[in-house]
Amino acid sequence: MAAGLALNRLASSSPAHAEAWRVRTAYHAPTIGFVRPTATVPISVTGQSCALDCAHCGGHYLAHMQPIWEAQPDGARSLLISGGCDARGRVPVGGHLEAIARLRPGRRLNWHLGLVEGQDLAPLRPYVDVISFDIVGDAETARQVYGLDVTLDDYIRTLRTLRGMAPVVPHVTIGLHGGQIRGEGAALRALAAEGVERVILIVFIPTPGTRYADCPPPPLDQVADLLAEARCLLPEAGLYLGCMRPHGRYRQQLDEMAVACGLNLIVNPTRAAERAAQAAELTVTWGDECCALY
Repeated sequence: MAAGLALNRLASSSPAHAEAWRVRTAYHAPTIGFVRPTATVPISVTGQSCALDCAHCGGHYLAHMQPIWEAQPDGARSLLISGGCDARGRVPVGGHLEAIARLRPGRRLNWHLGLVEGQDLAPLRPYVDVISFDIVGDAETARQVYGLDVTLDDYIRTLRTLRGMAPVVPHVTIGLHGGQIRGEGAALRALAAEGVERVILIVFIPTPGTRYADCPPPPLDQVADLLAEARCLLPEAGLYLGCMRPHGRYRQQLDEMAVACGLNLIVNPTRAAERAAQAAELTVTWGDECCALY
């Protein structure tokens, strides 16, 4: 099938989506990464505890991580070091460096540190391969979701501090404000101005037991528009669709849109993503570690 015909099958009639595909073909090889991160084990330095009790999470996702005091990541080639935040939005990793030193040999470490300050970073240097950092582009969303009085400028200042120590992969959650699109475009524009090399895009999941449990995920057409905007704002960057996104038919359609809008990598791709990549005549490469490590 000719590439043009494949694009017609995948992309909507939106000029923005067509432009995103044009940018992808101009700046990137006709390949796409698919990742199933079975070789990365997530470790929580706080167990299931988090001072923020965020509206979209409520500690739910910490339950799927190994507490650091009983971690046994046998066979893992890499670790995600994360956990709940303190009241200032920082993941308190400093008290666990002995345990981390024991887990380090032969493994790459991806860190989620939150709004850490510069003086906290020096002891971590020997153990950091990459840092994952969430960016929120709307101050009201940060207040509603995290209970933090922080602005996009605060996030960018922290991003610059972190980049002074190690490679940083920003994460932008689409629909974080209870499924509403608020500030994601501003976050992407700020990241483009910083010249970041990779961005991971994830999508709000309505999660039982949280304050946002009854909120719908963001409309797929709005998500697709943001994916296309990200591709055009960051033409040379690697754009990844991360593991955190709704399941079911929503996920299948989202994965197709991610291919059509020119993203470079998809975590835990659906069969729909695989078919879309084939139709677009993209060569697939497979990986088995956390996407921030690619």
